[in-house]
Amino acid sequence: MEKLSKINFVKLRFSIYDFLFSLLFFLLEIFIGLFVKDHFIRPWGGDFLVIFLIYYFIKAFIKIPSLLLIFLVLIFACLVEIGQYFHIVDILEIKNKILRIAIGNSFSWGDILVYILGAITCYYFDSKIFNKKGKISN
Repeated sequence: MEKLSKINFVKLRFSIYDFLFSLLFFLLEIFIGLFVKDHFIRPWGGDFLVIFLIYYFIKAFIKIPSLLLIFLVLIFACLVEIGQYFHIVDILEIKNKILRIAIGNSFSWGDILVYILGAITCYYFDSKIFNKKGKISN
C-alpha cells in the first residue's frame, strides 16, 4: 500500500505517439463498423480493439503506470457491458443513434472475455514490444 501512495496518479502530458496510436485504433473501429459485415471481426474484433483505443487515448494525455491504466480500462469496458445487460441506453433514454451503437444494447459474456484478451494483449504490446516493462513512459 505504501508503494501506491508514492505514485503521482494524475500527471497531465501529451504524447503524440500514444495519440497517433489511439487515432489508428479509432480509424480501425470506424472501418470495421462501416465496411466489415462478417460474424467474427465485426462483433469480436471491435470489442478487442476498443481496449487499445481507450488505453492509448487516455495514455496520450495522462502519465499513469501501464498496469493501472489497463486495469481501469478493463473495468470501464466491463461496466459498459454490464450497463448493456440492464439496457442503460433505454433507461437513460438515449436517442442519439451513434451513441446508442457505441454503448451497445446486448450483454454478452463473450464480450467480457474479449475485453480481457484485449487488455492482456494491449498490456503485452505496450510493455513488452515497446520494452517499457510496465513503467510510465514519457
